[in-house]
Amino acid sequence: MPMTTPPAPPRRNASVAVVGAGDYIGAAIARRFALEGYTVFAGRRNGEKLAPLVADIKAQGGVCIARTLDARQEPAVERFMAEADETAPLEVAIFNIGANVNFPLLDTTERVFRKVWELACYAGFLTGREAARRMLPYGGGSIFFTGATASVRGGSGYAAFASAKFGLRALAQSMARELGPKNIHVAHLIIDAGVDTEWVRERMRARGDDAPARTLVDPASIAEAYWQLHRQPNDAWTHELDLRPNREPW
Repeated sequence: MPMTTPPAPPRRNASVAVVGAGDYIGAAIARRFALEGYTVFAGRRNGEKLAPLVADIKAQGGVCIARTLDARQEPAVERFMAEADETAPLEVAIFNIGANVNFPLLDTTERVFRKVWELACYAGFLTGREAARRMLPYGGGSIFFTGATASVRGGSGYAAFASAKFGLRALAQSMARELGPKNIHVAHLIIDAGVDTEWVRERMRARGDDAPARTLVDPASIAEAYWQLHRQPNDAWTHELDLRPNREPW
């Protein structure tokens, strides 16, 4: 039988901004929302690395606009959100920057601690604030933050990362209390597992785990959770959602 091109998704007059559109979780989120007809604005430090994602979404009939973005820079975040909103009304903003590093306390320099905080917490504040500024006139929207195990539990060697993720979680809680009554859904997602990437698999095999997939989470499954959160009716919103494979020892 001849190959057929899948039908293009129905276009929506709405955009989703993905800050930290990396190759795995961020890219999967972008694809999931593009599948629903959203114009995707994807930002990451090296914007040229987004070319495969843009091409993939275009091949499926969607629209993805890629931008180089340093989310620690206020003017850059302002421009990114403004451009997304001008292209199509901003309906969803997702902050997905990780900054996961492990350093013994005495080896954690001031520069490392500050940089991790800027990436994983301060950039989240800029993203959330600028998204809210554009959603409030529309009377609603969704702002979601990607957290980690370190958001709720500090670990050895994670003083910088955990403190930043704790701060991001507090930011999300404060925003939810302030913006929820204004019909903006703010949620914090704790990804309590390794994400299924080749790099993670290699690290697990190196330490003798020959069946790493049992405790890894598929980025597409995470993206589906973001989409379902956005679809929730406002009389039953989830604020915090933790995700893990059924074999994850938590």
